[in-house]
Amino acid sequence: MPILFILFVVIPVIEITILIKVGQAIGGWYTVGLVLLSAFIGVNMLRYQGVTTLMRAQAKIQSGEMPLSEMRDGIVIAIGGALLITPGFVTDAIGFACLLPFTRGLFFKIFGERVASAFVSRGGSAHFYSQSDSSFGESNRSSGDDIIEGEFVDVEDSNKTDDRKRIE
Repeated sequence: MPILFILFVVIPVIEITILIKVGQAIGGWYTVGLVLLSAFIGVNMLRYQGVTTLMRAQAKIQSGEMPLSEMRDGIVIAIGGALLITPGFVTDAIGFACLLPFTRGLFFKIFGERVASAFVSRGGSAHFYSQSDSSFGESNRSSGDDIIEGEFVDVEDSNKTDDRKRIE
């Protein structure tokens, strides 16, 4: 509940306050222009970073590796894009920071572990793989897991008898 309160009450109040202060300092139309300019630049950065991340992910898939870091980057880029579309200077600053390659890992370390711990505490399970766990061929299981490989035959189908041959 506090996260929803922060997202839908605190952040909009901060954004409106900053927009009013900036509007008083440089003028209303200049403020609107800055908001539109930041959204335009942000959308173009989002497009470029998204395509770059997609190409890196495709290259890893073709080489037989799991593109985990690219998937993580894609999540942070999508969040950054959503923040850039939202009008305001605070959300734009956070959104631009999400699009910068050297800050994405920081965002995921800070927020990814919190999201994972909240997910696990509600009954789910989560595991964040490191870059070393990223190939398809590697096993992420420990040697103590009870995994049994084998074949099976559906006994129910083979034990059915034909009703015409049954003697009663």
